[in-house]
Amino acid sequence: MARNWVVRSLALRHAMKNRVLPLSFNRILPSLPSKSSLLATTAAATASSQLSLLPSFHHSRSLSSASAPSDVVLVNSEEEFNNILTKVRDDSLHAVFYFTAAWCGPCRFISPIVGELSKKYPHVTTYKIDIDQEALQGTLGKLQISSVPTLHFFQNGKKADELIGADVARLNYITEKLFKKD
Repeated sequence: MARNWVVRSLALRHAMKNRVLPLSFNRILPSLPSKSSLLATTAAATASSQLSLLPSFHHSRSLSSASAPSDVVLVNSEEEFNNILTKVRDDSLHAVFYFTAAWCGPCRFISPIVGELSKKYPHVTTYKIDIDQEALQGTLGKLQISSVPTLHFFQNGKKADELIGADVARLNYITEKLFKKD
């Protein structure tokens, strides 16, 4: 019984720290509270604005990283990536380069959020690059992409920030700081 409380405490602390809800608690330990009670506990422990950043667990949309939202441009080759990067720099454009992989859990988690942000900031083009494409291996080496998800933010054609990992709060902060129109 005490062990269950320790596991619950550690799991809840991890969920609150990372602003996520464990997806399969009830299958791991049947005595753990339901997702709805975890949500209530998490909501009490975090600001409601932060909780609204999480995708709904009962939503019908896929969290798969394999298919991109319609507002996100897929980059399929090194030549295409280089042409896009040159255009962003030469034309002083706003852009986000989202490096991802289909097998990456954090990428699948953050993918719908990236899609929502691309809709929220239509003046910023989001480019999705799957790191497993052989045609992009040279580019990834040059850019030193060693972890996914990685996002590079360009403001007026210059790299303004970088995010490594699925930190939703920081992703929202960076996009608002760089791209919000006054």
